[in-house]
Amino acid sequence: MKSVTIQQPEKLVIEERSAPQPLPGEVRIRVTCAGICGSDVHIYRGHNPFAKYPRVIGHEFFGHIDAVGEGIAKSRIGERVVGDPVVSCGHCYPCAVGRPNVCAELQVIGVHRDGGFSEYVTLPAKNAHVVPDSIPDNEATMVEPFTIAANICSQMKPTPLDTALIYGAGPMGLTSIQALRGVYGVKEIIVADRIDERLAMAKANGADRVINNANSDLKTELDALGIRPTLIIDAACHPSILPEAISLASPAARIGIMGFSSDACVISQQAITSKELTIFSSRLNSNRFPLVISWMTERKIQPEKLITHQFPYLQVREAMELFEKDQKQCCKVLLKF
Repeated sequence: MKSVTIQQPEKLVIEERSAPQPLPGEVRIRVTCAGICGSDVHIYRGHNPFAKYPRVIGHEFFGHIDAVGEGIAKSRIGERVVGDPVVSCGHCYPCAVGRPNVCAELQVIGVHRDGGFSEYVTLPAKNAHVVPDSIPDNEATMVEPFTIAANICSQMKPTPLDTALIYGAGPMGLTSIQALRGVYGVKEIIVADRIDERLAMAKANGADRVINNANSDLKTELDALGIRPTLIIDAACHPSILPEAISLASPAARIGIMGFSSDACVISQQAITSKELTIFSSRLNSNRFPLVISWMTERKIQPEKLITHQFPYLQVREAMELFEKDQKQCCKVLLKF
């Protein structure tokens, strides 16, 4: 089989490998389609602190089960499935309380173990989720990105009373907009970004108002509108955002942080406590695949709106370069196997 492998930072190869055999309790997927994520680019560039090299990247993938390991029913062969990249131990404290995404022995497919930018990938059988025929292949590949939004929303519990502010109109921000609008029915969604084309995508995906915060002061804009957000999602993850979000938030608001930044930020305990704010952080997803598949089946979300480009997997270098450099026109890029 052919696999997209990062041998070391900045060295990507398409290499011939032996097809993996599923271990007991595992299945093997013949990959049809895989999505490029920012974390894949970070591994390629050597900026992901969790990655081990060499590594077959890719944690957003869809295909068909074509082999099963010991203990797994052969009837699963042929199933259309998406793979949950979160592989957990099942017995540590986070796993015991339903948060396998921060398992003490966490392995992420495509980061800690070989991933889905390959003709075949193996994973625990419980991580292979059946996709109904009503969901097309391309849209099925988008399940994993939407689980990121599902995870933060499941913590923050949006309601129709909420006025939401989202920082960032990249893939994480856009999936969050769709979830807040189509699933939770929040009252109003405001999106801040520094790229006008991204803000246009935000409007197309359900935002009510957009603000280019490269050209204007966000606090001034919101004050002029008389808006104090009750739910704020940081999908841009710059260290300057959390202090500003705390200052903008309504009393009793919730703030969710969706990504990693190793840079320090300074926040005021008084600013948090005086308004009794709740701050959530979210990593990956904790068993949200069935939920997102149900959203797609019920057409509460429209994943096709996020897919802007598709490439044969042999053009992965061009695809990743486009994803990395064209922030104006590019959202989700799919690789076809």
